Amino acid sequence: MEHIVIIGNGISGVTAARHIRKNSDKRITIVSSESKYFFSRTALMYIYMGHMKFEHTQPYENWFWKKNRIDLKQGFVTKIDVSNKSLLFSDDTTLIYDKLIIATGSKPNKFGWPGQDLDGVMGLYHKQDLENLEKFAPNNNFCKRAVIVGGGLIGIELAEMLRSRDIPVTFLVRESSFWNGVLPAQESEMINQHIKEHHIDLRLSTNLKEIKSDENGKVTSVIIEETGEEIACNVVGLTAGVTPNIDFLKESKIETKRGVLVNRFLETNVKDVYAIGDCAEQHEAIGQRRNIEAVWYTGRMMGETVAQTITGNKKAYNPGHWFNSAKFLDIEYQTYGWVFSERNKKDNEAYFQWKHSTKNICITISYDKDSHQFLGINTFGIRMRHEVFDKWLTEKKSIEFVLEYLVDANFDPEFYKKYEYEIIEKFNNETLGTVRKRKKSWKRIFKIA
Repeated sequence: MEHIVIIGNGISGVTAARHIRKNSDKRITIVSSESKYFFSRTALMYIYMGHMKFEHTQPYENWFWKKNRIDLKQGFVTKIDVSNKSLLFSDDTTLIYDKLIIATGSKPNKFGWPGQDLDGVMGLYHKQDLENLEKFAPNNNFCKRAVIVGGGLIGIELAEMLRSRDIPVTFLVRESSFWNGVLPAQESEMINQHIKEHHIDLRLSTNLKEIKSDENGKVTSVIIEETGEEIACNVVGLTAGVTPNIDFLKESKIETKRGVLVNRFLETNVKDVYAIGDCAEQHEAIGQRRNIEAVWYTGRMMGETVAQTITGNKKAYNPGHWFNSAKFLDIEYQTYGWVFSERNKKDNEAYFQWKHSTKNICITISYDKDSHQFLGINTFGIRMRHEVFDKWLTEKKSIEFVLEYLVDANFDPEFYKKYEYEIIEKFNNETLGTVRKRKKSWKRIFKIA
């Protein structure tokens, strides 16, 4: 019986295993050194914040794996011998495969800072990071201050976690405004203010120089590059992005760059070896997407795709229109299509922006300034329907169409205040446009006379 071995039990690897089992009777083994059972990595923060227990993050009961004939092996792979189709583990045991899927995910970036490997320095990616956080920052008596290095989604999650236990946080962000390489200025500035409102010491245009320790190798402070200021702390969170976790492949014949290089079918240069998820790098980027996408839903899609190929239905990876969602403390964020920051805007791209006068609610709609084709939308504080925007992007609707029917995409619960009426008013005033308000359906929502 053909043996499929998957290294990594995150969303990519587990999705691949589940779909291979759905479509075949092949022998399947999932290898992981992190945890025996699959868990939702995106829920780690809620364990620390007391909203759930670790077992609540496991989507499947422990009996699920045996029932579905998916073997689980705990171990750390140190080397892949592609000539003999075998894996070597740190305990010197081996495992033979017929087909191999590499789904080893990411690890936090480190940039050679002095002290970056001290006790009390951690990322927020693995189960072990959560365990270290509990060890070094259980409360504000034990951890007097934490310093987070690197702005972005993981950094702001870690800040929220620490503040939930009233631990003071200093947040070092090298950019002049939070995540302004991704977000337009209006949105980035709104997040800056929101971070400060949560009593987080946000330091923009600030870089880490070094991390200092006591005689036992434990963090005591950080030094700021620009000013030489020393900030006393007990924990340092490294959240300056992630990089593919592929160090164990260096001596193999599997071609790598930043990640494991794959084609559209997620195949590597070695026969019967595939790579999916955060560790996979497309030879050529798909559309305007990055070659490496460290995103939960793309990992799931890759798992589904490679399972089809392995079970006889060869299928190219096609993730469709870009979308993502996140939470910046109390502000929910969604993006569909492409909305670039000012410094990355394309020549043909124009913005329409609306922001509430007092609340942290805003949108940015990107469109082609000549044809008015809708290109993408960012929403903060307004929930929108994915399937609606996916359809409008596919059908290349105009910004005028999107605004006229924007209420149809609104997914906020009943009785939430709706803002589409004033959004359209602003667009019409700015552009001398004539977007209709569809009064028949809007009367119910906005009580329009």
